[in-house]
Amino acid sequence: MAASSVGQGTVDFGTSNEADMKERKQEWAELKDSPQDSGDIQTNQYSSISPPSSPVGLEEPFSTYFEEKVHIPENANQVFSFRKLWAFTGPGFLMSIAYLDPGNIESDLQSGAKAGFKLLWVLLGATVIGLLLQRLAARLGVVTGMHLAEVCNRQYPTVPRIILWLMVELAIIGSDMQEVIGCAIALNLLSVGRIPLWAGVLITITDTFVFLFLDKYGLRKLEAFFGFLITVMAISFGYEYVLVKPDQGEVLKGMFVPYCAGCGPVQLEQAVGIVGAVIMPHNIYLHSALVKSREVDRRNQKEVKEANKYFFIESSIALFVSFLINVFVVAVFAQAFYNKTNMDVNVECNATSIPHKDLFPLNNETLEVDIYKGGVVLGCFFGPAALYIWAIGILAAGQSSTMTGTYSGQFVMEGFLNLRWSRFARVLLTRSIAITPTLLVAVFQDVQHLTGMNDFLNVLQSMQLPFALIPILTFTSLTSIMNDFANGLAWKICGGVLVLLVCAINMYFVVVYVATLNSVPLYLLAALLCIAYLCFVGYLVWHCLVALGVSCLDFGSRMGLVRHTDIYLLTDMNADGWSER
Repeated sequence: MAASSVGQGTVDFGTSNEADMKERKQEWAELKDSPQDSGDIQTNQYSSISPPSSPVGLEEPFSTYFEEKVHIPENANQVFSFRKLWAFTGPGFLMSIAYLDPGNIESDLQSGAKAGFKLLWVLLGATVIGLLLQRLAARLGVVTGMHLAEVCNRQYPTVPRIILWLMVELAIIGSDMQEVIGCAIALNLLSVGRIPLWAGVLITITDTFVFLFLDKYGLRKLEAFFGFLITVMAISFGYEYVLVKPDQGEVLKGMFVPYCAGCGPVQLEQAVGIVGAVIMPHNIYLHSALVKSREVDRRNQKEVKEANKYFFIESSIALFVSFLINVFVVAVFAQAFYNKTNMDVNVECNATSIPHKDLFPLNNETLEVDIYKGGVVLGCFFGPAALYIWAIGILAAGQSSTMTGTYSGQFVMEGFLNLRWSRFARVLLTRSIAITPTLLVAVFQDVQHLTGMNDFLNVLQSMQLPFALIPILTFTSLTSIMNDFANGLAWKICGGVLVLLVCAINMYFVVVYVATLNSVPLYLLAALLCIAYLCFVGYLVWHCLVALGVSCLDFGSRMGLVRHTDIYLLTDMNADGWSER
């Protein structure tokens, strides 16, 4: 049985006594027998989360990003309002930055160089799947008034909760390393090699701390700053697109014809890499938290429904913009560098004044590019301006994603561990955890040899995906948490299929990577880790299936109550009825 304290936001599984059990059984019986008003949504006090009213009611015990909340204008009897959409605009664009981080940009350029335009439909499909999963994250935050990490803290037992937190932290560290190193590479390119990788990392850390406190000047100003960085990316990569002049017919064909003629294992691995780069685990946690920055009366069903609608529209627009930017990058490298060899690039670079010509050996092997070599290649073929504008775009991508990654780290740590530290202490801790391994890599790795580490980081993040996707599907499917906004049967089936598909694709990516290790001790280590990993994923899947209504897997409640799929996972949380005003 679980005992909880709503005021403190903590849950202690296994600490209740017999008196508590009797008292709760009596309350449960009274709840079942008590009449409900006709306008209220019935809730189960053993399982539901009380939706705090806004702006009064349950106040946040501490704040990160939420020191002010954006007021939503009133527009009575209006189906759609641009003023309201503008008020809700912000969280979706911050979320979309994860779709534009340096890891994604590198995946895009490699896709273009290795497969031409043939995998654009994979990018489109991955973005649509990402939108559907982000919709679940936003709905959880709007309906419950809590983000995913907080809900996990309340709903899972202590040991699984700690393991889940560690897995998500690993994903954030992996993503952060790519983002910070992306910034450092951009600074190295802009300075023509004068700023080494480790110095670029230190500069990125410093300016990230500065930018993170922009919300002291107002939440909307912070969101506007992120909008500015997205605009810089759009202009930078859009310039490259106009400069290269890709074949528009091939772009449309690659985007809407789901076929890859003449593709082999290299293209298949690249397609899997696209899905893994686009759908990132910590972004689910981030989006469920960002939506709390708007004033929504969560006791008013009409306002909650309206907030869900506008957040979905805003997320759709934001991800459409991010998709276009990704298409710019894929198309540039597909048009200019598909089927190019190292010899072709070497000859072209020798005819220019661009440095780093030694990156491309004199052989006929297919060109291998990353965000560093990609900038050099652009400079060789299209002039120094193309190189520097590319570097500016990478710098904007790395800086913006580093900042949102820091927010993710804060939300995850605060939610899972229920921290009550000062804002600066929390930022310092979450930054230190993510930055320390990045700095070590920057000191001991050369800027020209980071591709192998990037592959490892992509695998690391792919392995963490189930630890975001399974919980979000679980909790948004429970009526005891979501009330009338719980996933319907169609969403449960589609969500389950999408989660299974994404996890299977990413596990294939992991298997392919492990197969290249060529070391028996590493194989044994991977096998042991795989067993432990699958056991924990199986535990989460079991709970998820119970939440989805597979009652045969519900082997009985911890609380000694009758079987009920809505209360099996959940703890005792007081709930008030909702009213539709």
